[in-house]
This record gives sequence, C-alpha cells and structure tokens, in this order.
Amino acid sequence: MIRCAPVFVAIACAVSCALGLAACGGGPREPKPPPGPPLVAVRDLDDTILEDIRYAGPDNFTGAPVPGYEAPRCLLAEPAARALAAVQADLRSIGMGLQVFDCYRPQRAVDHFLRWAEGPDDRAREAYHPRVPKNELVARGYIAPRSAHSRGAAVDVTLVALDSWGGATPVDMGTPFDFFDPRSRADAADVSPEARENRRLLREAMTRRGFRPLAEEWWHFTFQPEPYPDRSFDVPVR
Repeated sequence: MIRCAPVFVAIACAVSCALGLAACGGGPREPKPPPGPPLVAVRDLDDTILEDIRYAGPDNFTGAPVPGYEAPRCLLAEPAARALAAVQADLRSIGMGLQVFDCYRPQRAVDHFLRWAEGPDDRAREAYHPRVPKNELVARGYIAPRSAHSRGAAVDVTLVALDSWGGATPVDMGTPFDFFDPRSRADAADVSPEARENRRLLREAMTRRGFRPLAEEWWHFTFQPEPYPDRSFDVPVR
C-alpha cells in the first residue's frame, strides 16, 4: 500500500499558508494595518503654491488647532493635486498665484467641527459669523457632517498677486476665509467691484482645470470627478 496522506497534508498546508488561510511557522499572524490614504503633497508638485493651513494653528473659527492636523501641509488626491498645480501655472502667466487654507481634512476634524458647533464657546462669532448664530451654522450648511475635503478632493484657496521679486500679496476677495455669512457667496453683490472681479478670476481659473465651485463659499472648490467619492479618510496630516 502506498501512503500518500502525509505528502498531501504537507502540500495542503503549504497552499493554505501561501493563500493566508492558515497560520504557519510560529503562531497567529498579526492583521495587516489598513493602507493609508492615497494622497500626495501639493508642495512636491509645485512649491510655489503658498500654504497657510489654518486648522493646524489657532487662527481659525474654533480658536485652537484642530484634531488631525499635526503639520501645516496641503495633501490631496493626486489628480486633484496635479490639477491645482496646473491652475497655478495658468495664473503665473498673468502675474497671479494661489494660496491654500485647507486641503485634505481628516474625518476627525469634521467631527470636531460638529461638536464645536454644539458647544457654548462663541468667542469667534464677531470674526467669523457675526450675522449667523452659532447654533444655525450646521443647519445653514456652513458646517457639514461629510466633506469632500476628507476624500482628498476639495481645496480652500484664494488668489495672491506676484511681484518681480518673488513676493506675493493677497488680493481683496470681499471677506476673509471661513467667514460664515451670505457675503461669502461667490455671487454676493454687497462686496467691492474689485472683490467680485477677483472671485470671478479665481472661479474661472479653477473650473478650467476641473474644479467645481461651491456657491456659498468663494474659497471652496471640489475636483471633478472625485477620485474617491465613496471614501472618507481619517489619517492625520503629518
């Protein structure tokens, strides 16, 4: 009689190990950590885009650094990052450029905004939402539970004027960034003619490269089509 069972068992074990169906050679395997979000640093594509990442410091509507921002870096899904670099190249040809305030936003930061909106601290009202009560910011859509920022597709951005010495000066956009007010609408009539023209220039430059504007906020643009429309990432910005 030919005994082949041990050989068969050895082969079956080897196949199971190769397929990850069994633990072999020293106890159970540790589960693999989930892959990080497929994001790139905009600075690696174009280091002339200015970065003023407000949520990494206290200069924002919450008055403090926001959870999830461990470094002031602009990260985006690669198609969005390349499109933003193309916008910068277009603008440089007319002596203008971009300054970004926010790019990829971890979901934990979005959750923090929602908690902040429900809390009692309202010291930022005069600077950021003088005409909109804090407890109405979510209902009016200024703060949302889900954001294209967390999918690596959205960017908050303004224009700067470039000079021959390599300097950059922010231009008049009518309101500051994150000013939760009807005056921040892209088509608001109660801002100066200069601000309306600068908003138009920014909007045309961004839409030309595939970004969709948000009507309520002149600074907010989402790249289309979104590379990861069904995924919200929560890895900190480092």
